[in-house]
Amino acid sequence: MFYKIIEWIRKVFKQRESAGEHTSTIVLDDKTIRYIDLWAKMYEDEAPWLAGKDCASAGLPAAIASELARLTTIEMESEITGSARADFLESVYAKVLPKLRTQVEYACALGGMIFKPYVSGGSIEVEFIQADRFVPTGFDSSGKLTACQFVEQISRGGKIYTRVESHEFDGKNCSIRNRAYQSTQKDLLGHEINLEDIAEWADLEPDTVIKNVPGVLFSYFRIPQANNKNRQSPFGVSVYSKAESLIKSADEQWERIGWEYRGSELAIEVSESALKRSSTGEPELPKKEERLFRRYDLANGINGKPLIEVFSPAIRDTSLFNGFNQILRRIEFACGLAYGTLSDVQDEDRTATEVIFSKQRSYAFVSDIQAALQAALEDLIRAMDLWADLYNLATAGDYDVSFRFDDSLIVDSATENQLMMQEATSGLIKKELYLMRRYGVGEDQAREMLPDTVNSAQGEE
Repeated sequence: MFYKIIEWIRKVFKQRESAGEHTSTIVLDDKTIRYIDLWAKMYEDEAPWLAGKDCASAGLPAAIASELARLTTIEMESEITGSARADFLESVYAKVLPKLRTQVEYACALGGMIFKPYVSGGSIEVEFIQADRFVPTGFDSSGKLTACQFVEQISRGGKIYTRVESHEFDGKNCSIRNRAYQSTQKDLLGHEINLEDIAEWADLEPDTVIKNVPGVLFSYFRIPQANNKNRQSPFGVSVYSKAESLIKSADEQWERIGWEYRGSELAIEVSESALKRSSTGEPELPKKEERLFRRYDLANGINGKPLIEVFSPAIRDTSLFNGFNQILRRIEFACGLAYGTLSDVQDEDRTATEVIFSKQRSYAFVSDIQAALQAALEDLIRAMDLWADLYNLATAGDYDVSFRFDDSLIVDSATENQLMMQEATSGLIKKELYLMRRYGVGEDQAREMLPDTVNSAQGEE
């Protein structure tokens, strides 16, 4: 589908050029397009090395993206406060937050995502657009997305309607263009029609220029890691982009393990002469044990073979799983995950220093993703605020946005609480400080929680 979207955008650009209109340039080269398509197929367990081959997927790409999304968003808290405008924005934002873990997982898999707000029914909705569903056509020198093409399709009455929406920011003004097309085939763009012909698009303006804005009216959440596939591309890469060959090796090893178990299944080899015959004279295996029995024809050259023989070879699972586990450890390192996230930690004697370094590597990567997510959400809120101004959806006013991310990946809260309690008990710190941290209360409330004997003793001091 991604290739079709690219093809449609190129066709639209050619039509605009023929009409003497200004057009942008698709900044995705063929190499980047191929990798985005590969990452999507890997995430969906349809990697090219699995297609048409006797190879099973170990499900690693989805597991990696899911785990990093979980670590990024676990116990995340964010809120918009400060005014009536803030209350309106918060009502929209509150519907976005519960969806973030799933959407961050898709972004981790494909390298990024766009959060696109739009006005609907007197309020604002937010659309999440995955990396293989939009076409970037402009970045500034800092790598910030300044122009993009979006595609939406509707099927109705045997016809396919496609809308191409263009956003371009020139440093001061943002231009938004909508064009609709009709076709009888899903893969074809077709001919241009009026937006009013489709009820869902009837209220959209064909051309809109929004002046004096700080940027485009959407936000781009980019996975913050180097693009080792195309160093000149500002586009984000998948969290497992550095482990593609390792994931292929893991899938192949996983298939070997499955084949070892299948090939080692208990079986009873029995001569046809020892089996009952059907009405047609054919030898019959026991109905409920067809998988257990395997027949052979004693008359066709199998000399010295007994009438019945049990097939039960030893399973070499230990060495196969050890090899699989070593591949998983390399994948963990390549993807910024702590050892033991995918691999079996019991198979390795690890020092305390190795554990700390492993967690720090994962913590650093997750912290980078959290920072990128926070920046994208701040841009999303800014775009929502601009839409609220343009459509007078709420009283103008300032707003404040707060963010809180969980740090338990590197900080052992239970151990720190235990240490702090010991320090409070021994008198190294005030007991109120321990209670404030332990229960998340203020200093006055912490004092009220202390026994009267403790307050009296501190008063005497």
